[in-house]
Amino acid sequence: MTGTLYLVGVGPGDPELLTLKAARLLGTVPVIAYPLTGEGSALARDIAAPHLNPAAIHIPAALPMSVERGPAQAAYDAAAAAILDHLRAGRDVAWLCEGDPLFYGSAMYLVSRVATEATVAVIPGITSLTAAAAAIGRPLAARNETLKVLPAPLPDDVLRHELALAPAVAIIKVGRHFDRIRALLAETGHAAGAVVVEHATTTRQRITPLADFAHAERPYFSTILCYRGDEAWGAVA
Repeated sequence: MTGTLYLVGVGPGDPELLTLKAARLLGTVPVIAYPLTGEGSALARDIAAPHLNPAAIHIPAALPMSVERGPAQAAYDAAAAAILDHLRAGRDVAWLCEGDPLFYGSAMYLVSRVATEATVAVIPGITSLTAAAAAIGRPLAARNETLKVLPAPLPDDVLRHELALAPAVAIIKVGRHFDRIRALLAETGHAAGAVVVEHATTTRQRITPLADFAHAERPYFSTILCYRGDEAWGAVA
């Protein structure tokens, strides 16, 4: 009998924001796998650390952060092979994902590589969008409004087109694209109602109105929530 691969969302950063189901599973699962950056950091593991089975085997998967898709695909092939070795031996494996596994998550690249041989189960997690909205005490959207989620690396013409018709927007993966995104939001009329949330729910959390943002740092883990609609939103925090 093969083991089960669990794709576990560990949330945006606060270890207390894991679901009860995720915490229970991670306390017993015998094998833990997670992405490892080129600098050797493993944010998903660090978030989940208080909940992990101390006897678990760890599989750190080095994933290159590059535009070229070839190296990343090779890295996922290697990660899937290591995971399948344990699954074939009957051991369950949990792949840790920041936020939610299937919301711009790395877990999607493991499904096609593993699902033909073993069961894959998804345990959802809190996304950076909902964490950022909670941090600023403001809805993502209200009533019949449309909310768009836009990755910052998209080309200017695509972003400009999407922003033109959107009353509420969440821009993710900002990082080095920050200055370009700020200029586009000013152009489309979203800048006045935009807020930058960095490292939501962590001890490094920082909330800044876009108009006041003057920090030199451009963290990858930042979200810009924009609003250009008609609803009168009152802050709850």
